[in-house]
Amino acid sequence: MASVIKIYALFLGSALLMFGGGLQGLLLSVRGAEEGFSLLSLGLIGTGWSVGFVAGSITVPLVVRKVGHIRAFSVMAAIGTVTILLNLLLINDVSWILLRALSGFCFAGAAMIVESWLNEVAENKSRGTIFSIYVTINMAASTMGQIAMSVTGTAGYLPFVLGAISFICAVLPTALTSSPQPRPLASAKIDVVLLYKTSPVAAIAAFSVGMANGAFGTLAPVYGYEQGLDASGIALLFAVAAILGAVAQIPFGRLSDRIDRRIVLIGLAGFAAVVGALTVLINPEAGWVMYVLFAAYGFAANPIYAVAVAHANDFAKDGDFAKIAGGMLLILGIGLAIGPAVASLIMGAWSPVGLFLVTATFHGALAVTAFLRMRVRKSKDAADRAPFQPMGNDKQVTPETIVLDPRADSDSPEMGHAERPVPEELATPPEEKRDVQDGTV
Repeated sequence: MASVIKIYALFLGSALLMFGGGLQGLLLSVRGAEEGFSLLSLGLIGTGWSVGFVAGSITVPLVVRKVGHIRAFSVMAAIGTVTILLNLLLINDVSWILLRALSGFCFAGAAMIVESWLNEVAENKSRGTIFSIYVTINMAASTMGQIAMSVTGTAGYLPFVLGAISFICAVLPTALTSSPQPRPLASAKIDVVLLYKTSPVAAIAAFSVGMANGAFGTLAPVYGYEQGLDASGIALLFAVAAILGAVAQIPFGRLSDRIDRRIVLIGLAGFAAVVGALTVLINPEAGWVMYVLFAAYGFAANPIYAVAVAHANDFAKDGDFAKIAGGMLLILGIGLAIGPAVASLIMGAWSPVGLFLVTATFHGALAVTAFLRMRVRKSKDAADRAPFQPMGNDKQVTPETIVLDPRADSDSPEMGHAERPVPEELATPPEEKRDVQDGTV
């Protein structure tokens, strides 16, 4: 019973974290456009988040080893909260770019610590279920955060304060726990060469998804604003894309378990490329056509990364899942950082609809690559594949997410979960051990 209560408390903490993240990400894009920030500045705000998120994924484990999970999480939540409030106090593009990078750093650290605790209490037989519930909650909470902007609007202090409250409240489940701290956080195990040798398609998919989705997630709200949508309309636009994208993962994932996953990648990427091209040609004003196109984009684009991870895992040797997934995470992060900057330049030089020229180009390139690779390499038999596993927002995947993924069960003991021993020098700091014994943690 105690483990069940702890799991649901962690789910709540993660939901609050994702709610604030979803609200803040959409809010800054729209409010920045309203404040007259240049397209390049708006793109660099998205780049800042990705750079900070990747940096946090790499360095936060070192912080946790020095001060422990609870202190580290409290620091991340406090700085993240201050960052959101500073977005309200310092309304200029340079400040927002720097603050967004700091926010991404703190968000990555806080998410990793929550996932580490969740991974600690998850048993082997239930990890698949827990991981699926966790992904579902995260996607739902992030979408609700975006929808919240339709209620708060973008003017004034309310949306910023709401995001700050959500972020700081996420600290409660970990701050109030009386259990010993979990094992050290997983450092990203990155082997890009191994990834490319294992699956060139997966490596290219990670970069293509990063470029396309990084540009879309940061600048599509700006496009909606330029086309005449208000805050409520933009929030609904993104909610439709996110919901359909989440729903699409299951049927396409299950389909990829039965047929060559590259066929599914070709279909999804090709359809996303067509949607991008149609958007460029039509350049719709605010109305039902725009909603249909955004919904179609989310439906096709969002499942691609999860299918690509599954495809890479099909060809991975035992014990290599974490290294391969870590390599994909790095390549994805590079794409997420570059994509918004590139798209902003094209949008500024041509037209706001140039955003979808970027998404169509990279999705089309992925579809062509997957098609050509099918002529070079045969698919794995369905019986030899690991089952598809849905994944959350590709902008929020951390090394701890990889460890929590049930497909990591086949990896080496060092990438395991509850059974992985904690080195003496990385154990809970003495002062925190006393706190636990005294019941004050």
